[in-house]
Amino acid sequence: MPFSGRTRVLAGIAAGALLGTVALAHPASASPNNNTVKKLTKAVTVEGVFKHLDKFQAIANANNGTRASGTPGYDASADYVAGLLKKAGYQVTRQQFDFAFYEEFGSSFAQVAPNPTSYTAGVDYELMDYSGAGVAEALVVPVDLALTPPRASTSGCEASDFAGVDVTGKIALMQRGTCGFGVKAANAEAAGAAGAIIMNQGNGTPEANPDRYELFAGTLSAPVGIPTVSVSYDTGAQFAATSGLTLRIEADTTSEIRSTENVLAQSKHGRTDNVVVAGAHLDSDPAGPGYNDNGTGSAALLEVALQMAKVKSHNAVRFAWWGAEEAGLIGSQYYVDSLTEQQVADIALYLNFDMIGSPNYVFGVYDGDDSAQEGSGPGPEGSAQIEQVFEKFFASRKLSSVPSDFTGRSDYGAFIGVDIPAGGLFTGAEGLKTAEEVALFGGIEGMAYDPCYHQACDSRTPVADGADAEVYRALGKKYKLKGNVNVFALDVNADAIATAVLTFAYDTSAVNGVPGKTPGKGKGKGKPHGHKHGHKNWR
Repeated sequence: MPFSGRTRVLAGIAAGALLGTVALAHPASASPNNNTVKKLTKAVTVEGVFKHLDKFQAIANANNGTRASGTPGYDASADYVAGLLKKAGYQVTRQQFDFAFYEEFGSSFAQVAPNPTSYTAGVDYELMDYSGAGVAEALVVPVDLALTPPRASTSGCEASDFAGVDVTGKIALMQRGTCGFGVKAANAEAAGAAGAIIMNQGNGTPEANPDRYELFAGTLSAPVGIPTVSVSYDTGAQFAATSGLTLRIEADTTSEIRSTENVLAQSKHGRTDNVVVAGAHLDSDPAGPGYNDNGTGSAALLEVALQMAKVKSHNAVRFAWWGAEEAGLIGSQYYVDSLTEQQVADIALYLNFDMIGSPNYVFGVYDGDDSAQEGSGPGPEGSAQIEQVFEKFFASRKLSSVPSDFTGRSDYGAFIGVDIPAGGLFTGAEGLKTAEEVALFGGIEGMAYDPCYHQACDSRTPVADGADAEVYRALGKKYKLKGNVNVFALDVNADAIATAVLTFAYDTSAVNGVPGKTPGKGKGKGKPHGHKHGHKNWR
């Protein structure tokens, strides 16, 4: 899911490892009669989903433990998905795009003079995403700092900020505020700085605004050529007050532009002016295989697509596997940005499936009507009706579900941004399970929904890959787990996906008023439509 985690994973990957992975499985045998929810949910089995999930793990194993976009592991995953879909009869498109790739292998930060001091990553400093590689050991030069309340800082936002100070070959100390971190670092690099430090802003009060005082993780959003770290406001203020301060920043990173792709598969039947789009991000976090995040969503969506391959639905269905989600929702945004106004209007709705088998799960349904009154507001008109389809599914199984906020941390964001109704499923990431949720779903209170979120242990063998053995022993007493995936949650959610996709493949009238069709009966009539009304810091 979400691209809010840190990555510190070696990126060396064996070229050509893809060749042995693409043909590992054959398309599931899709019955031509899987045109009702009852038939389709019977055909979509958890065993079938795990076959794909285990192929993703095998691909990661053959490619240094990751399926991140911009690596051979992702390319192999895309080949696997595209190959099965093409053989099943879908119209497959592989949409290439470039994105800013970043991996961090290690870093160090120290005060050389006066009073030599070593600092600890994650405690005293953070290496900023897209930091350049190399070593910067030099005098520290403050740049346009605003250390007097209210501390309205524009430090480093303009090239002119560097006109009165000589940062050539030195380390520029800048303050958070006004513009993106990447703007500040790029301006420092252009002025000749050898390295950069961005301190927190210190606006508001520490009690009311701790996020503006404490150490923070941030992204420069695009590759920068100099080592760049972040520090807390107090640390930065101390640096600014230290005469003759010399610091050393050492960064071992890869930060460059790479190519990746989205995989799109559209049914050959159904009206193309009322398309149902269902998507899941295919890439893992660079730290691991992504067995849950988002192997589960990708594998379940793939199995549903294969089992629907011979269904002649009323509306065309476009299945999508997004690239570079973990780099900042890049693939889905690129896809939506590539659409014409008419192509946007031809999409009836979007369904998103990102992390649907978390070990300490909840059954989360995206809160289309904002009934929970938490976080973001409701989705575009029609989103509430999508939510109702999922809620009705869980109720039919006598299972509880809870509303999940549209936080903007997954691929629905690009669709919501152009007023396309959206919905989907989410079983939780790094958040902690509440007592109320334990009462509904079982599990362990106070433990993360996914204890291996964005880690190497998000795998088929979590404990062997670094997970806390006691945590997984405790979870194993509560649930049936296969690796870092809750078998029951994945089984139920795969059926929920099948139910929603097939339901809307035949009828979106509740969402957008376009007449539908009952399987085996005459086609409904309708006209082309338009829509009714039109997690990492970067600054």
